[in-house]
Amino acid sequence: MELAVYDINGKETGKKAKLSDQVFGIEPNEHAFYLDVKQYLANQRQGTHKAKERAEITGSTRKIKRQKGTGTARAGSIKSPIFRGGGRVFGPQPRDYGFKLNKKVKKLARKSALSAKVKSESLMILENVNFSEPKTKNYSEFLNHFGLVDQKSLLVIPEENNNVYLSARNLVGAKVVKASDINTYDIANAQKVLLCEGSIGIIEQLLS
Repeated sequence: MELAVYDINGKETGKKAKLSDQVFGIEPNEHAFYLDVKQYLANQRQGTHKAKERAEITGSTRKIKRQKGTGTARAGSIKSPIFRGGGRVFGPQPRDYGFKLNKKVKKLARKSALSAKVKSESLMILENVNFSEPKTKNYSEFLNHFGLVDQKSLLVIPEENNNVYLSARNLVGAKVVKASDINTYDIANAQKVLLCEGSIGIIEQLLS
């Protein structure tokens, strides 16, 4: 599979980039895709929710009325869940929402996400992007050349580049990641994936 290569100004360079069919041309596996996104979102949860149960409430444990003869339900301490200010029954406790996902499933999910973007013509190949200084205006102009100012975009660079990363940081919907750090959620969440030429080999080696 071959795709046209664009320069930083959004114009075709006349070059073609060769993409592996095993990574960018597979039939997307929706279930693997779903599981990887589910795991990513689960890992973002802090899990710090907490409610006090009756053993943790401050209050007397004195029996508040006699067991029989009142005509109402029997009641123990004031900390009982049926009273206002009492403990909560089976309340939320701090927990980790993460779960295990096999490496092969994660690889399949990422290949599925990339292949889906290629199939929908939402993936473009660029020459390597670089700026002389970190400036939001530079990245905004760069996105404008591709008509992506008001859209979610993902730029995949081959290696860490602070000038590019800092230039994009203040723009809503613009995200920059290293090729070695791509994940299914970021790919799926972006309306357009901009893939630098130098990132292709890294991704293919990572996912093949």
